[in-house]
Amino acid sequence: MDKIAVLIPCYNEEKTIAKVVADAKAALPEAVIYVYDNNSTDRTAELAKAAGAVIRHEYMQGKGNVIRRMFREIEARCYIMVDGDDTYPMEFAPEMVDKVLNHNADMVVGDRLSSTYFSENKRPFHNMGNSLVRSSINRLFGCDVKDIMTGFRAFSYGFVKTFPVLSKGFEIETEMTIHAVYNHMQIDNVVVEYRDRPEGSVSKLNTYSDGFRVLGTIFRLYRDYKPFGFFSLFALLLAVISVLFFIPVLFEYIATGLVLKFPTLIVCGFVMLAAIQSFFAGLMLSNMAQKNRRDFEYRYTLVCEKERRQREEE
Repeated sequence: MDKIAVLIPCYNEEKTIAKVVADAKAALPEAVIYVYDNNSTDRTAELAKAAGAVIRHEYMQGKGNVIRRMFREIEARCYIMVDGDDTYPMEFAPEMVDKVLNHNADMVVGDRLSSTYFSENKRPFHNMGNSLVRSSINRLFGCDVKDIMTGFRAFSYGFVKTFPVLSKGFEIETEMTIHAVYNHMQIDNVVVEYRDRPEGSVSKLNTYSDGFRVLGTIFRLYRDYKPFGFFSLFALLLAVISVLFFIPVLFEYIATGLVLKFPTLIVCGFVMLAAIQSFFAGLMLSNMAQKNRRDFEYRYTLVCEKERRQREEE
């Protein structure tokens, strides 16, 4: 088991990857640097190997697929994940490692948004999207994570080996954050500087399509992790619609003693039944979510015990 593993997912980053590897080796001399090439068509893998990195490959396209492969294959006490585009200064990595190894952090978030991100990033819709995602997750899940979409993070062994990677693309950072928040893991924030990509380096993130995927991931995970809240809101919406359409029918009945709009009355009844069903579905799914959380705590304990035994053997 490595003490520190630096994980760098890469796709066509030949302009910056050698510098990122060199910076990682300088900041964390004891770390093993892993570069996972995701079907690059340039010299990314060649330059990374020449810089001293261990090269591995993931042939299913997408950042989520790369991270799934990395988390399965690498055994380490602390993991540092950083993008290969040279937008994150590696001098902040030792502080992040210290929080994992010496202060029991499960995930350390490299917080760009509290420093230079909004001035350095030249894509205004990315700025707006980051703020929207951060505020949405913090409100829906009752947390205070400073940067949801950052690609600069540190993880404990327990987090990596119990995190179920379901996303295929850039929505993976959102999934990581919600998983840690929901399971009451210790999340620390470290303010890091951000610098925009150097000239000639192109972002692989599509503002619109990937942005909608991220919002869809938030919606899906809120439904899965907080089913009572999700289905209660849906039940409330249906109940309000039913009552609003029922009120005119009720007033006509009071005034005339007749029900003049039987189809509306029938529809109102079915909509109210759907609201009641939604509410009780939320209750049942909430009980299942609680059981899943208890099962997770058991698995997490086993993983942490495995790590402890490995450290003692070393």
